[in-house]
Amino acid sequence: MTVCLLLLSVVALTAAVPAPRALTRAAWPEREPVVGLWVWQCLVATVLLCCLAALLLGAAAVFQTVRDQVFAPAPPHVTAAYDLSAAPHWAAALTLLLACGAAWTTAMLTRELVEARRRRTQARAHLRERAPDLPAGLPAARGPLLVLEDEYPDAWWLPGHPPQLVVTTGALHRLTDHQLDAVLTHERGHARAHHDWLLHLSTALATGFPRVPLFAHFCEQTRRLVELAADDTASRRCGHLTTALALIELNQHRGVLSCASSHRLLGERVDRLLQPPPRLGRRHRALTTTVAALVPLVPLLITFAPGLTALG
Repeated sequence: MTVCLLLLSVVALTAAVPAPRALTRAAWPEREPVVGLWVWQCLVATVLLCCLAALLLGAAAVFQTVRDQVFAPAPPHVTAAYDLSAAPHWAAALTLLLACGAAWTTAMLTRELVEARRRRTQARAHLRERAPDLPAGLPAARGPLLVLEDEYPDAWWLPGHPPQLVVTTGALHRLTDHQLDAVLTHERGHARAHHDWLLHLSTALATGFPRVPLFAHFCEQTRRLVELAADDTASRRCGHLTTALALIELNQHRGVLSCASSHRLLGERVDRLLQPPPRLGRRHRALTTTVAALVPLVPLLITFAPGLTALG
């Protein structure tokens, strides 16, 4: 029992502090943003699983009712292998702390989802009032669009069922047909990959635990990598140059090439499209993905090891 809790704490601290700092210094996530997002998700899953497993073990050691429920299907010698009766004195404090953390995490996720739904409902109602019909000259093959009468060139997507693509008349006038295809493909890339769920999760965790390096970096990197991943989706279909020109035309009034910190990501995206970085090899990409997927299994292995040993 004590060994399991200590090992889970070590794994959680390693995944929450040094691992994200090393990952933010690495250059390969910019080359493979989809793989980078997967690795970040695996790190977050590892920490959450460590906390959940420690909470269950601690609660089983402190409360007999929880112990009976958790180990109900297990043979007596499996329960004895965890030695719950000899739990350390700090197990109760750790259990209380983890229970508070779980409740706080649930509250933050719920608040983020409720706020996102409220904003989305208001945005859709506002757009329905302002959007005219789709221009007859715009090919229907581009999919369902909501065209907003506005001189300000912009395009975005609203999550929901179904996701709604929105483009302003200013963007239609400024962009060529190929550039418009690149912009819409970029936005569809967000919708198909369900990037909104990643953004909600990362925002909720960073808001709830701002001093945890993993969650702070996860939020920052998610906002960056989802844009790079959508850029790759557009460039594969429409070409790197067309996508870069579309990005410049759509954001020129925002200072896309400015050195200001708020515009730095736009400049990096343009540079990346004009000079695409070398991609990881297929073997390296598969190896990285596989290793990242195995990391969340570590807390599960630690948790079930005593029971599996007893059964063996």
